[in-house]
Amino acid sequence: MQLNGILKIQSRKKIQEFLNQEHVGRISSIDEAGYPQIIPMNFVFLDDSIYLHSHTRGEKIDNVKRNNKVGFEVDRELEFLPSYFEDPKDASLADTLYISIVIKGKATIVIDNEEKTLALNGLMQKYQSEGGYDPIESTMRVLEAVAVIKIIPETLDGKYKIGQNMNMEKRMNLAKSILNRNSVNSKETLKIMGFEITEHGLQMTSEPIW
Repeated sequence: MQLNGILKIQSRKKIQEFLNQEHVGRISSIDEAGYPQIIPMNFVFLDDSIYLHSHTRGEKIDNVKRNNKVGFEVDRELEFLPSYFEDPKDASLADTLYISIVIKGKATIVIDNEEKTLALNGLMQKYQSEGGYDPIESTMRVLEAVAVIKIIPETLDGKYKIGQNMNMEKRMNLAKSILNRNSVNSKETLKIMGFEITEHGLQMTSEPIW
């Protein structure tokens, strides 16, 4: 993935935080006919690897066994920017603020029960952080009924667009437009952009550099 320098996520910590927050990623594997197969899945990022829970049989399992080169992608659309933010007539000016991570790597089917246990408990901790379950143990027979796919990244690239490519005046104008449009995600988007809504209006509290 060729990245414009100003749009590239430089912080490994930010990438890890983003992967920990997102609930759906997409694994791309190569099927028997040579076509990419893309499937949305739950995942957890542990020890610099992606772990996925799966049925023990299925096309993606067959794909990984036949060709272990895979892609993995996670993204979040922060805010659609209507064209009228810039011009009331020019539709080509519509844009989107977003964060995305793209991984290329090698996938394996985890066989070791200790590692499977680590991955499955990691998934539970991520998706059911409130608890209400007994942790999985490596001696449980349930491990035989599930598969765990591990992706070891060879490249891990992040890209984000949250106004960091604009000067301060344009960034403030964009933030005001987002606030006025008042979409479902507008307040969270403004926070990520580094803005805070106060009684005096919008104030920039931090520089949105990742």
